[in-house]
Amino acid sequence: MGLTKAEIVERILRRSDFPRKEVGDVVDRVFERIKSTLASGEKVKLSGFGNFIVHDKHARRGRNPQTGEEITITSRRVLSFRPSQILKDAVNAKTPPPESGDDV
Repeated sequence: MGLTKAEIVERILRRSDFPRKEVGDVVDRVFERIKSTLASGEKVKLSGFGNFIVHDKHARRGRNPQTGEEITITSRRVLSFRPSQILKDAVNAKTPPPESGDDV
């Protein structure tokens, strides 16, 4: 099971004295800002976590795998994520997990 936005809010609430509505609003604003920055084609860098990068893919020729018919694959934007070395090390258990077990 993964971590949801609601769980992020809950974990922040446990460590702060802010009202639930304020914490929820801040988390929503952070995600909206990340989304709008990426939608405008800019990179988002979260120090110690990683980079979100938008790549433009040009239109190209391809084939329908079922019929073999030649088709044009339209241009599009693709989002990629490059984790930082700190995140890679944490995922690969090179750094000990947080003691409390509920860090955000």
